[in-house]
Amino acid sequence: MLKVYNFKDLNRKEIEELCKRNSDSNQNIRSTVNDIIEEVKSKGDEALIRYAEKFDGIVLNKLFLDKDELKTIAQGAGEAEKNAIRTAYNNIRKFHETQIPTEQKVETTKGVICWREYRAIEKVGLYIPGGTAVLPSTFLMLGIPAILAGCKEIIVCSPPQKDGKVNAYLAFCAELLGIERIYLAGGAQAVAAMAYGTESITKVDKIFGPGNQYVTKAKTIIQSESQTAIDMPAGPSEVLVIADESANPEYVAADLLAQAEHGIDSQAVLVSNSQRIINETILELERQLPLLPRAEIAAKAIANSYAVYCADLHESMEYSNIYAPEHLILATDQWEMIIPEIINAGSVFLGHLTPESAGDYASGTNHTLPTSAYARAYSGVSVDSFIKKITFQHISKEGIKNLGPTVEILAALEGLEAHKNAVSVRLKDN
Repeated sequence: MLKVYNFKDLNRKEIEELCKRNSDSNQNIRSTVNDIIEEVKSKGDEALIRYAEKFDGIVLNKLFLDKDELKTIAQGAGEAEKNAIRTAYNNIRKFHETQIPTEQKVETTKGVICWREYRAIEKVGLYIPGGTAVLPSTFLMLGIPAILAGCKEIIVCSPPQKDGKVNAYLAFCAELLGIERIYLAGGAQAVAAMAYGTESITKVDKIFGPGNQYVTKAKTIIQSESQTAIDMPAGPSEVLVIADESANPEYVAADLLAQAEHGIDSQAVLVSNSQRIINETILELERQLPLLPRAEIAAKAIANSYAVYCADLHESMEYSNIYAPEHLILATDQWEMIIPEIINAGSVFLGHLTPESAGDYASGTNHTLPTSAYARAYSGVSVDSFIKKITFQHISKEGIKNLGPTVEILAALEGLEAHKNAVSVRLKDN
């Protein structure tokens, strides 16, 4: 079960070592992913079909499902499930609609007007994981902001099921979003296909979506070696729960297991200033874990997880900021007091009645978030992720007269005479 550490007994190096996750010290994952990328680059669709047989156990006759096929598949979705997906769709859309940017023009100097306008990224690729769990919620989380941003072409890749199709709920999401084609490709090979293009799959400008360590490694490689950008390094899921004496151990254990069931490489961390809460949460984990359908997966993730005892909530937050969790749950009555201390976190869940599951599915916030401490520098997916902001400026006769001498002086200071002259010729004529 959970290993327990005492924060005061750990030095900085030990804390940093404890906070490491999903490392690839022997470069085994990188080596495998590099081979996959090279094969997709050289053999295109042929490589994707071969990898579908190797990794997904299916021989594909074609690499995509079209609008009519998706409509037929979606008919297999139950009404209760469709209604839940519609509710999630509406909430996610409502939250993301507030993110559509509007900016004012600014007169920085009399006669000098500057402003920014946004443009959608033209071609984006959405990766929807399959593997041990099919995630229609991820389709909504990526598809809705892409559509709101106005992206012209949206390529969707998801691993095929054993019947060579996709889950009925993914197909229903495609209908809701107006997506008319899903490509049957998963893993690092799907990332490579979207980054470099194949006979069937269009090369995109930016790739979005979470995945396992192979997907994450593929994204980081293509970001450095191609002209395709990525949303963020979003690998195996993780949660850190800060719980004090006011916490309910049953709730805390349920939150830890909710992350643990994602995959064996997920991590669930408990940080508490109460030894009682730690002990009772461990007992709850032992009680709840065997009841889960994905108990074997969750058990392996919990074995890779731990608890940290801290002196108080402030010390707990200090540890959390070093860990920089994808999901941070504040299981305390005093959550308002410690919000200002949060520096590094992907998404935060406040109080005893706000499970991370709500954000995963239907509260409205996006669940595609930075993992493995990348929350120190990255934000989660939003409408902003799908747009570029272009700056504009216009200078009038009055503006060049007012600003020109300043530019001349600064250009001369840097020894760039041509820069100075570009202003001087205009001042001469005006």
